[in-house]
Amino acid sequence: MADLATELKGLALDHIGIAVNNLDEASEVYEMIGLEPIHPDEVIKSQNVKLRVYQVGETMLELLEATSNDSPIAKYINKKGVGIHHLALRVENLEFEIKRLLDLGAKFISTEIRAGRANTRIVFLHPKWSKGILIELVEHK
Repeated sequence: MADLATELKGLALDHIGIAVNNLDEASEVYEMIGLEPIHPDEVIKSQNVKLRVYQVGETMLELLEATSNDSPIAKYINKKGVGIHHLALRVENLEFEIKRLLDLGAKFISTEIRAGRANTRIVFLHPKWSKGILIELVEHK
């Protein structure tokens, strides 16, 4: 187990993804609390999502608004409503973590690495495998 702990040394909570109907309306609460977006809104075309990010200590809050009805965020909101969509864990080596987790029996939505926010690389573990929680693995470049 010590070897695994050494391998996971870089693991940290990167962000919490929150599905919202409208970025501006949802942002009001966070801005009243005293938070400010850390950079301009970003659109991730491959996911049909627009996002706004707030820094809270070492972790970010990522507000996610669908840009089309077939977006994963739109589908999530239609099924479960607005709220926490996923937890993102920062990893040092995404390929290594995918292989390591597959060897342990993990299931992914897809093992194809995709572009994420701010030049990150991402994959998602399947929520059926992770006991109902959508977990994103994210590698910063």
